[in-house]
Amino acid sequence: MWRSCSFKLSAGFIWMVMPSLASADQVLVAVASNFTAPMQMIAAEFERDTGYQAKLSFGATGQFYAQINNGAPFEVLLAADTKTPAKLEDEGKTVSGTRFTYAIGKLVLWSRNASLVSDGPQVLSTDRFDRIAIANPKLAPYGLAAIQTIERLGLMQVLRPKMVQGANIGQAFQFVSSGNAQLGFVALSQVFTQGKIKEGSGWVVPSDYYAPIKQDAVLLKAGQHNEAAIALVNYLQTNKTKQLIESFGYQIAP
Repeated sequence: MWRSCSFKLSAGFIWMVMPSLASADQVLVAVASNFTAPMQMIAAEFERDTGYQAKLSFGATGQFYAQINNGAPFEVLLAADTKTPAKLEDEGKTVSGTRFTYAIGKLVLWSRNASLVSDGPQVLSTDRFDRIAIANPKLAPYGLAAIQTIERLGLMQVLRPKMVQGANIGQAFQFVSSGNAQLGFVALSQVFTQGKIKEGSGWVVPSDYYAPIKQDAVLLKAGQHNEAAIALVNYLQTNKTKQLIESFGYQIAP
């Protein structure tokens, strides 16, 4: 699913018109869905501090990979994994030396119900819910982390009939927040603010239950001569930005 903070277009149409929407002081950014809230804040601070504007599109990392290969003119990619930026680098679609880990994500089992997940993962073995949402594990690293967690708990056969799958972690979160699923595995950053889960109940999955969700950013070839794109890549590595990212429950790579 494609969403933008400033416009909405179909996936098949968007990159044919995006160049006309960009200008010299703008950068087109593809952002993994789990990073929606922090990136919206970073973009606002970036514009305030530098005068450049970041135009954001949110979606699954796997979808962005396909779209970049099909000519989408994104200039910076903030992926939900390390594999996709590295693959684009191997394929000659990035600017050498610009790839870095901007965040390490955390997974949480979350419900809008304030008591449903009060006992942690024990709820998964009960009949107190009908549907559990996860992101597509083939496209979204948080979906893969959810599957790894369920397998670690030995509950795949129990939970499989109750699973509903979102195209990305943003859609999985929508399923839970709208009540279409009573609970789901989502990114901690989607439900976390000021040091705590802001609504409902949740269990932060221990980090050794799933492979580390390292999230890499990279400057794409389309942005190599765009000062706004270069400025954003540098801005993402400032201490100010790192502190903002940590405030959403992410870890920062040492």
